[in-house]
Amino acid sequence: MDHSTSALLSIYDQLIVTDKNGTILKSTGTGNALFHTVKSANVGGSIKDFEQDLFSTSFAEEIMGKNEKRSLMQSSWQGPELLMTAYPIESGAWVWAYKEIKDSFPDTSRGQSGPLLESKKPSFPFVIRSKPMLDVLHKMQMVCDVRATVLLLGESGVGKEIAARAIHNMGNRSDGPFIPVNCGAIPENLIESELFGYVEGAFTSARKEGAKGKFTLAHKGILFLDEVGELPLNVQVKLLRVLQERVVTPVGSTTSHPVDIQVIAATNKSLEKMVKKGEFREDLYYRLHVVPIHLPPLRNRVDEIPHLVQFFLQKYNTLYNRKVAFTPDAIDMLCIYQWPGNVRELENTVERLVITSGIPEVDVTLVKEVLPFKGPNPPSLPVIDFLMPLQEAVDLVEEQLINMAMEQYKSLKLAAKVLEVSQPTMSRKYKKLRNKIEEASFSPVDKRAILEEQINQRLRSVAVVTAAIIPAEEVISLQKNMNRQTSYSQKLKQKLTMIQEKEGVIEWVFIFIMTEDGRLIHLVADKGFVIEPGEEYMGPPEMVNVAYQAFNGKAGVTPIYEDRYGEWKTSFAPIIDDDGNIVAIVGCDYSKAYFNSEMQRLRKQLNIHV
Repeated sequence: MDHSTSALLSIYDQLIVTDKNGTILKSTGTGNALFHTVKSANVGGSIKDFEQDLFSTSFAEEIMGKNEKRSLMQSSWQGPELLMTAYPIESGAWVWAYKEIKDSFPDTSRGQSGPLLESKKPSFPFVIRSKPMLDVLHKMQMVCDVRATVLLLGESGVGKEIAARAIHNMGNRSDGPFIPVNCGAIPENLIESELFGYVEGAFTSARKEGAKGKFTLAHKGILFLDEVGELPLNVQVKLLRVLQERVVTPVGSTTSHPVDIQVIAATNKSLEKMVKKGEFREDLYYRLHVVPIHLPPLRNRVDEIPHLVQFFLQKYNTLYNRKVAFTPDAIDMLCIYQWPGNVRELENTVERLVITSGIPEVDVTLVKEVLPFKGPNPPSLPVIDFLMPLQEAVDLVEEQLINMAMEQYKSLKLAAKVLEVSQPTMSRKYKKLRNKIEEASFSPVDKRAILEEQINQRLRSVAVVTAAIIPAEEVISLQKNMNRQTSYSQKLKQKLTMIQEKEGVIEWVFIFIMTEDGRLIHLVADKGFVIEPGEEYMGPPEMVNVAYQAFNGKAGVTPIYEDRYGEWKTSFAPIIDDDGNIVAIVGCDYSKAYFNSEMQRLRKQLNIHV
């Protein structure tokens, strides 16, 4: 090893020398495990392949094309960020130098955060790499120095207690206690005394000297009420008084004492729905809902998964005295898994792999052995009501799948893996899709029309599939007896309600029939529909015309229209019996607000200005 190489390795973790075409001539380093798992870093490999294997984005080709020195930060699939410096040397060769930057936060020099993020960070490890979690961190920073009640919302396993501890750690109460309480783990007959304490003689088994409650123990600090939705109604009343007056009355006592605390509550339930059912006090809900912070599920933070994996790897390698590393393909596989158990499930999986791998490298085969990957359920075949060129239909489905994959994973590499195509193929197809929509010659009106058609295609597909799963014989039987209490009416109503709730964005799902004189009659709908069965619907021409087209066998989507119930966009599809006869049509209503939000989301996703 020459002196210049030794000097550089005192600064960088890995040095790679390539020829002018990017072929690796020399690769040497200090033993960083990141480079050990990337086999394309070996002599004879390609710097382009190496960067694609190690990083979410490759700049090698661009840098060599400009033939000038460049330094930049790169996010690795395994987790850490690396400083990469590339510069040309004699004979057209290149030196590529990489240094791991060990920090649990994004580089604040790139404009990803403001003064708050720079000045207040949890001192304990708290991995934040995604835009949704940066937004969460900003909200946490805003509440950590005030006494306002915070409500942490999110699925089980997203890290609500970690977020609560981070607020405590960053704020001016960090020197005070942090008292966690799992409201769902304490028996109902004990929870009041646990929270508020008790005095001597309060109940049969009470200690002679009494006991302090969690509120009193949290004085000058933070009380964390996890699973707050599990609190009994009688305890909710007393909790409300404490939050309002900041005084605590122990069980069995008539004397109150003040407490100086910040309350952070957390739940994976919808308290709003519980209020409507009478299971949670409305006044307490609003008292807790002062500053709500929603922690997104892990499937919406895919770009954070490699960093979390690296963090957990370091944790359990140290704990179990192991030196396990994950290959890039293993990281990719972890990224495309849906993680129903969120961060908790990811941590358990990494721990299990560290313990059971038996070899220094965890590859994609080992990941598949421990994760319950399931293929998608076979979809119901849609009814094709009109002919179109086969290639047009294939292109339509392909565009929708590419958009869905890019929206979910925000990475050509991961989207290619989940769609099971090569990365160059994915790149080419996505570029073609972008070019189709971003064509410079399009006017704003043209661009808006293209975006709207993208949304219409999806809404039309939902209507077609919905019509396909509605049994025509049940519709025919209901037409013969339109009594809403019949079994057919109840079954269809239940099915439509299930579709509406499962989709989540459909306002109403309904079935219309048409009389001989062309009137549209409501037959049955989901439980929230505003029109009574048997009632005639009289709407504007732009809606009625698309409904008539559906009775003629053509599924379609209306433009935005207004009727006496609001402003809507509706997709229609025919319900067809075994003999090919159209017996009714199914309609799916979407609000104007939903349509506008989808237009905005699609514009941002495709970077189109309309």
